[in-house]
Amino acid sequence: MAAYTAIDDSEAYFNVVLYTGNAEDGSSTTQDITGVGFQSDMTWIESRTEGNGGFITDSVRGGNKALIVYVTNAEGTSTEYLKSFASDGFQVGGDGIANAENQNYVSWNWKAGTTSGITTDGSTTITPSSYSFDQTRGISILAYTGNGTGGAKIAHGVGATPKMIVVKNRGATQDWTVFHQHQNATPEDFGLFFNSTAQATNDATYWNDGAPDSVNFTVGTNARTNTDSGTYAAYCFTDVQGFSKFGGYTGNGNANGPMIWLGFRPAFLVLKRIDSADNWTINDNKRLGYNDDNNELFINIANAEDTNDVVDLCSNGFKLRHAAGRHNNSGAAYIYMAF
Repeated sequence: MAAYTAIDDSEAYFNVVLYTGNAEDGSSTTQDITGVGFQSDMTWIESRTEGNGGFITDSVRGGNKALIVYVTNAEGTSTEYLKSFASDGFQVGGDGIANAENQNYVSWNWKAGTTSGITTDGSTTITPSSYSFDQTRGISILAYTGNGTGGAKIAHGVGATPKMIVVKNRGATQDWTVFHQHQNATPEDFGLFFNSTAQATNDATYWNDGAPDSVNFTVGTNARTNTDSGTYAAYCFTDVQGFSKFGGYTGNGNANGPMIWLGFRPAFLVLKRIDSADNWTINDNKRLGYNDDNNELFINIANAEDTNDVVDLCSNGFKLRHAAGRHNNSGAAYIYMAF
């Protein structure tokens, strides 16, 4: 298969930035984090050393509104997490999840930017109340209100069929619900959960057994995705050559594991086993670099970095280097999310 390289301006739309916290325990110290290279529309911050877990803030909901990823909690409003976005980064407050003194953090940052003119069609039943999208890079960030009706169709703005969708009920204690194109032969019948080790679960109430299309994605009646008057955040992604890819692979149970071709060097990689309960893991290109010497973090648990090196981040994809259940069990099915 012929290789191709990452798009020239990829770091203008996704970037990984590391920083060290400076807030003493219980203080309201702030810190400006720079070097992102753009004003982020979605920032995911995770503690590397304290085991405080991670949270997502986006420009659509507002800089002081955080959704903690490893739990089911409703949205929190606090100026002690991420306070605001800036032209080259963001400002964090004094909470330990974002800025504890002498603790290490990683931030994963995405740019979107278009905040008007989302496409709808005759089948759209819910138009997001606010949003930011970039069709060239295949990403959208949405805020919408549910209607409790099975088969409701929500305009997503990606400009192509989404390959991965993450939805969180902002106002209630509910799971982070994930659609991924490789979570089953009929992925619209199933759901995964960022905050859980659970394998892909068949439940028509998540996506109403309706596949997304180039304009809308479909939701059912589950409170995780569409309760009447419920408020939601949704993050939608599609494959963009040289920038992002959302696929699957089968493990071989060998330290010389499968090589997964992406067509670019991954800066951010999420892996999840889908046929058995196991952790979601994250590797990136800044927290030690390439080859298998890159520590992993977890989405669903609040652990510090794991130094059990398992993945090579290669020039055109990634290769598994460990016969581990959560990455490379023989015959097991996995999904990935890569930028």
